[in-house]
Amino acid sequence: MTKTDRTTLPIRRPSFGGVTNRTLEGSKPDWNQAAQVAPPEGAPNVLLVLIDDAGFGNPSTFGGPIETPNYTRMAEGGLRYNRFHVTAVCSPTRSALLTGRNQHRVGFGLVAEFSGPFPGYNATIPRDCATLPRILQENGYMTAALGKWHLTPDNQQGSGGPFNRWPTGLGFDYFWGFLGGEAGQDDPLITENQKAIGVPEGEDGKPYYFPDDLSEKTIDWLHRVRAEQPNTPWFVYYATGCSHAPHHVPAEWADKYKGKFDEGWDVLREKTIARQKELGVVPPDAEL
Repeated sequence: MTKTDRTTLPIRRPSFGGVTNRTLEGSKPDWNQAAQVAPPEGAPNVLLVLIDDAGFGNPSTFGGPIETPNYTRMAEGGLRYNRFHVTAVCSPTRSALLTGRNQHRVGFGLVAEFSGPFPGYNATIPRDCATLPRILQENGYMTAALGKWHLTPDNQQGSGGPFNRWPTGLGFDYFWGFLGGEAGQDDPLITENQKAIGVPEGEDGKPYYFPDDLSEKTIDWLHRVRAEQPNTPWFVYYATGCSHAPHHVPAEWADKYKGKFDEGWDVLREKTIARQKELGVVPPDAEL
């Protein structure tokens, strides 16, 4: 069995191993010629969750005051990393995360809306800087981006394209969400793949809420993929927008935290770093 060479993308089709005669008589087929690129053996499914504009000290998983039991459950079954350095600006961090490169190397010294005429600030990911989803896609993965994107130059977000810096042009088979930097959680402008869908409406008399729909659309995509290709590994980039401005939070969520921040920021940060030291998230001698 010939080992697939994955050092260069796209992966080349293997040499023909059959026999071709003038007719089918005596010819020997090689079905590898018609096969798709197979993923590496044991390739895992990958769910990458990006919580927009949420500080390191916010979730209880890292010592913060916001209850995040599901994140804690995942962390306790895996690892906590504490040295991914961000720019505290949306597009640059996203570009670094999805390419593994410094944000200026891929054109994002600023956000996508401020595409400029200088190197490192043109908001244009070079075609020779492959993204993580593109690498996985070329290796046989199914890939999807759902939620906030914010990596397409502002003047390229229209229905006329060009589309090579949209999610589907940078390695994602499927996209559902919003292209820009922020969107109302009650009335986002939704795009699916390369088509603007518009502002969705709630169902059964309930108001629309983007985070709920985001999860439903993600699960729906996974079900569709599994129904057709049950053994193909998938990569899902699940990017929330709900903790970014404008802050639209259902009352039942906000009401749970009434009075919990009344002591003020200075007291809150002291309690947070104390919990982080207990969890081992920061060194025991760390200072504010």
